[in-house]
Amino acid sequence: MRSLGTCGRFAIALAALALAAGPLLADDGPLHQVKQVPPVIMGTSGGSALDISNAYCCGGTLGSVVRYDGALSILSNNHVLARSGLAVVGEADIQPGLLDIACVAANGTVVGTFPGNKVPLGTANVDAALATANSNVDSTGTIMDVGVPCSEIQAPVVGLNVIKSGRTTGLTYGRVQAINTSVSIQYQKGCHSGTKFTISYTNQVTIVPVAPSTSFSIAGDSGSLIVSNDGTPNPTSLLFAGSSTTTIGNPIASVVSAFQAGGHTFTFVGNVCGATASSATTMVPPGQGRGPSENDLDFARTIKERHEMDLFARPGVIGVGVGAVDDNSTEAAIIVYVNTPGGSHPYGFPSELDGVKLRVIPTEPFVAF
Repeated sequence: MRSLGTCGRFAIALAALALAAGPLLADDGPLHQVKQVPPVIMGTSGGSALDISNAYCCGGTLGSVVRYDGALSILSNNHVLARSGLAVVGEADIQPGLLDIACVAANGTVVGTFPGNKVPLGTANVDAALATANSNVDSTGTIMDVGVPCSEIQAPVVGLNVIKSGRTTGLTYGRVQAINTSVSIQYQKGCHSGTKFTISYTNQVTIVPVAPSTSFSIAGDSGSLIVSNDGTPNPTSLLFAGSSTTTIGNPIASVVSAFQAGGHTFTFVGNVCGATASSATTMVPPGQGRGPSENDLDFARTIKERHEMDLFARPGVIGVGVGAVDDNSTEAAIIVYVNTPGGSHPYGFPSELDGVKLRVIPTEPFVAF
């Protein structure tokens, strides 16, 4: 089993296919990696049938079912379904992904076709793509281990409890650590074979695991829909990147807006959970987070934006967001993610900026999962 170094999309070397399946399933989500009897539900291994190179094949997660201009569709990441811009119209998408079926597309089930790059990578501050679903896909929107999500989206807030269902780690539990986060993400064109490149994002969500989970996501979980775990499973963000300690998601409102640009329609398939919901995607109140007040977060956000360029100019800084201090979940803080050798704690940062505490978190490079 092997993941892509600076790309992160899950891959397996072709030479390793002679090994038993055991090492490939060294996680707590093996049922998310096997071929389903149609109708296929989401939160499962999947991806392009052509996501393969001379030495590797790749895959990710088929996250959720949506309707795009009325057509039943599968939502995942651009780097999973669109192969970071390499996919062509009509390209088949399969379940499971190539890495779970010995890199032979014929061993999987075709669940849809690529309708074109509706949101090219690097153009709309999200990493998202669609497959037009066929009759092999469950039309209720069911996600493995989650059930049917709500059709109304929810804004992520600091401290909000969330869950996700993904190809590699299955069902995991987490909490929103920071919002309004600017990050640099490493990608690679092709399946462990193309040019490596970096895309900068703003206004992203970062998530850390909470018990019973020790990790919220790892390579192969890209494309998972992250939903609230506060009573109703409302879509909050789309998982696309991270490190060994931190998961990064696109805020779901940004994903919806990206697909609706130009007058298109985009809605989540699921249960109507809110009293004011309509046939269109509706934003519901953010729910009860366990974080700072909105006023305190707004002030911290203002100070963060004032100093963001200076913070990114410091060696190793790969992310800057707004969250809470380490020992007081109700006090707002500026969160700084720093890539440090061996995970050592970075020094030389001020303890606060203009009256807002600075929380510095060591991590590895953020890569597209």
